[in-house]
Amino acid sequence: MTDGTFTVFLVDDDAGVLKAVSRLLRGRGYQVRPYASPREFLAHHDADLPGCAVLDVAMPDLDGLALQETLTTGGAHRPVIFITGKGDIPTSVRAMKAGAVDFLTKPVGDKVLLDAVSRAVHQDALLRKVHAEVAAIRAKVETLTPREREVLGHVVAGRLNKQIAGDLGTVEKTIKVHRSRMMEKLGVRTVADLVRLAERADILRETDSS
Repeated sequence: MTDGTFTVFLVDDDAGVLKAVSRLLRGRGYQVRPYASPREFLAHHDADLPGCAVLDVAMPDLDGLALQETLTTGGAHRPVIFITGKGDIPTSVRAMKAGAVDFLTKPVGDKVLLDAVSRAVHQDALLRKVHAEVAAIRAKVETLTPREREVLGHVVAGRLNKQIAGDLGTVEKTIKVHRSRMMEKLGVRTVADLVRLAERADILRETDSS
């Protein structure tokens, strides 16, 4: 049983499947939001809710794989479990490479589906933890002045204070001040920690392009 805070977004054009799976999951304490079509799901999907998506592979208009891609490209890294009426190895390989939790063949046994949803619970918690950490880092980066961001880019690139001063047309003492303030704002003490932080939030690329 769960505490009822995890939502399963169920998308299948088979009304019988929607009813049966919804009943099963609700009986185990999950919140369930059933949708008869991908478009209906996308129109009402709330990416902020902890949960996973259980998607039928073969659906009209937009199939399960396309729906998974739409979620990912839209920034909603929702754990996905696929269910299908026929075993299709190439399709299952594509789904798993795209990050699916599992690829199940109908009729899906209750335990098999519940085990997959349980794995999705853990994956969703991990994804949300990482997202929160990255958001916290990005919030700190936003407090940097334009010059401090420039210095950040040079420091993570391995440049020395003297070299950075030459690149930016200033004196080494000024760079030391910017560097000290930048690292203090980001909550790091060493260059190694700074590089790890920058890589974690993918701000190296952003700094290079700014």
